[in-house]
Amino acid sequence: MVNATLAPETTERATRDEPAVGLRARDRHRRRQAVVAYLFLAPTLLFYAVFLLLPLGFALLLSTSHWAGFDLGDIDPAGLDNFAALFADGSTFLTPILTNTLLFALGTVVLTLAGSVLVATCIDKLRFQGLWRTLYFLPIVTTVVAVGNVWKYMYEPGGLVNGVLNAVGLGSMAFLQDPDTALPAVVVVQAWASVGSAILVLTAGLKSIPESYYEAAALDGAGPVTVFWRITLPLLRPSLLFVCVTQFLTGLQSFALIIVMTKGGPGDATNVAALEMYRQAFSYGDWGTASAAAFVLFTVVLAVTLVQLWLFRRKGEDA
Repeated sequence: MVNATLAPETTERATRDEPAVGLRARDRHRRRQAVVAYLFLAPTLLFYAVFLLLPLGFALLLSTSHWAGFDLGDIDPAGLDNFAALFADGSTFLTPILTNTLLFALGTVVLTLAGSVLVATCIDKLRFQGLWRTLYFLPIVTTVVAVGNVWKYMYEPGGLVNGVLNAVGLGSMAFLQDPDTALPAVVVVQAWASVGSAILVLTAGLKSIPESYYEAAALDGAGPVTVFWRITLPLLRPSLLFVCVTQFLTGLQSFALIIVMTKGGPGDATNVAALEMYRQAFSYGDWGTASAAAFVLFTVVLAVTLVQLWLFRRKGEDA
């Protein structure tokens, strides 16, 4: 009788415990899955820790220190002195260096967007589109040193550019030797070298636009200009955002092309933040100032990117 009385209670308790047992089993399974996932991610996480987090932490330490770049024992704490020196009276970092950086990036974005939209739209109407895209992409796979030196010789008084100007009666110009024209001249080269990658992105965006929109516009009697402004450009907004953000980031961090063509001259006419960081660290041995300038540039890049994303999203909502 005792066993008969306890049997239902035991069965009921076991029934109640089954969900708890199943829950614990699922938790163990999830923990095992998480462990396996982190084991697979470990090489990547280690890579980022060694080549991203450690350098970032070291750069932050140097930005608040004085260091000549040799013995780690010579690192002297400096607080915010390096940042204060960048914006002190008489410092050239804010003007003209940071100003040049923003103008260089802005000019590159404007010329690259205008040129790539025009060329991508034209290519979309032509035959052998792959050939044209390949030709425009060639500057991307060409080394910056080669591109810079070729354009440097083209800008010389006896170069191709001045030859064309002389042929149309405008006279020669000292493009890279004149402080007023040196920065725009380098901006043109940077934009020319960047058009190829932007064309690939915009061409893909054009291919994603449904043909039915253009057919409907043609039935309504819309002209090419109206179709371009009312259909093509609005639907290209995601591609334009990507090109704008990436080109602006590239322009703000440009270094190689400028050092090849002008070395920051004449004077500081083409000196930009990345080049100044290089000079402070490797030419003057002031790694603290170079690291502080790097964090200022990072702040500028982050702010500009967030503003761009906000503007494009706002326009998208308004549209």
